Amino acid sequence: METITLSNGVKMPILGYGVYQISDLEECERVVSEAIEVGYRSIDTAQAYGNEAAVGNAVRKSGIPREEFFITTKVWISNAGYEKAKASIDESLRLLQTDYVDLVLVHQPFNDYYGTYRAMEQYYKEGDIKAIGVSNFYPDRFIDIAQFSEISPMVNQVETHVFNQQKQAQEIMAKFGTQIESWGPFAEGKNDFFANETLKKIGEQYGKSVAQVALRYLIQRNVVVIPKTVTKERMIQNFDIFGFALTNVDVEKISKLDQEQSLFFSHYDPETVEFLTGLGK
Repeated sequence: METITLSNGVKMPILGYGVYQISDLEECERVVSEAIEVGYRSIDTAQAYGNEAAVGNAVRKSGIPREEFFITTKVWISNAGYEKAKASIDESLRLLQTDYVDLVLVHQPFNDYYGTYRAMEQYYKEGDIKAIGVSNFYPDRFIDIAQFSEISPMVNQVETHVFNQQKQAQEIMAKFGTQIESWGPFAEGKNDFFANETLKKIGEQYGKSVAQVALRYLIQRNVVVIPKTVTKERMIQNFDIFGFALTNVDVEKISKLDQEQSLFFSHYDPETVEFLTGLGK
């Protein structure tokens, strides 16, 4: 598995497996176990997903040494603030059945995320967290926390796919030594993603699917990806993206698909902010 090196020297797989919206614990444990069988070692979960325990069970039952895994979780809005964040991280460690988490992110830029981040910095210094970062931080709030935190975020996980490529945001992150990570690399099928003619035609040259071309495009831009699927065949397909490379011509064609806006929500929209902050009460 190819890796990227975070600003503190920690190596992170450039391809991982995401478990968003797999709330049934039995199903989540099953699919994570299958992903591990396929070869995935980076697993991305979150407190808000309600499936940390299932991820912990699958990792433990795999029999593979813990140090071979890269586990990510995220502190939810309702757990924001220094003391509450510490308690929630302790609970995440318990549910994940591990002595440390490889990466912990502030899930959303709302509530007392500065207090949350200070708690994460403390756990990082104590070795309970190997790397820290943020998620869904747009450039304005990202720059703010990067400028005023003791430890600059090592990762920022944001919506990134061919229709919203985050090129400017990636450049800003790079100034602070922060690695961009994609959530929703398939845009959850929006914009008729899997039937996109540009991606299909490029894929035909290599005998690859639309999904494989989309993932390959992102990793060639040094974007970490965590595609989610509950089908083992697609897990295998998503894993098989290292045996080919896109040409400059391919990259230029895909680059033109960028609409430079979210297909899901905007943190600049008052109704979206009201909805998300309401989830944190």
